[in-house]
Amino acid sequence: MAPTNMLGLTTLGTWHTAISLIAVAAGFVLLARDREISLRTLLGRIYVAATVIVCLTGFGIFQHGGFGNPHVLGIVTLLVIGVAAVAESTKLFGGASRYIETVGYSATLFFHMIPGVTETLTRLPPGSPVLPGPDAPQLKAAAGFFFLLFLIGATLQVRRLRAGRTPAATPA
Repeated sequence: MAPTNMLGLTTLGTWHTAISLIAVAAGFVLLARDREISLRTLLGRIYVAATVIVCLTGFGIFQHGGFGNPHVLGIVTLLVIGVAAVAESTKLFGGASRYIETVGYSATLFFHMIPGVTETLTRLPPGSPVLPGPDAPQLKAAAGFFFLLFLIGATLQVRRLRAGRTPAATPA
């Protein structure tokens, strides 16, 4: 068994967590600043690269008994990033491309929230976490809350795109 730190994280888990925090911070900055996540900005490319790394490193983490829902979420996240990137770089989806790109990348930020909240509330504070484990019913409520925020945000993004208001690409 791999050595762990005081939070029960392996070395891989520690790197995975650190990179996920970079991705989440970048995602929220992009949504606040640009109202979308896009590869057209440096920060957008950092977000996507960090998210891909988090998904890939997540496949090596089996803290809860083997391949499971977190790994499925990683696969779904990679698929959504792929579709969003294709929508952004081609016209494969026609007039829907801009919508697929924008809502797809935002969905991946929502996907980050599920394991992020689960791991935070089941590990912190050390020795006496807020929730007993990943099956705690409060986590379903938290996921529902973040899904509602995602739906509100996606609706606002679609409305902005329909109105023809898109942010200018910025270098950072």
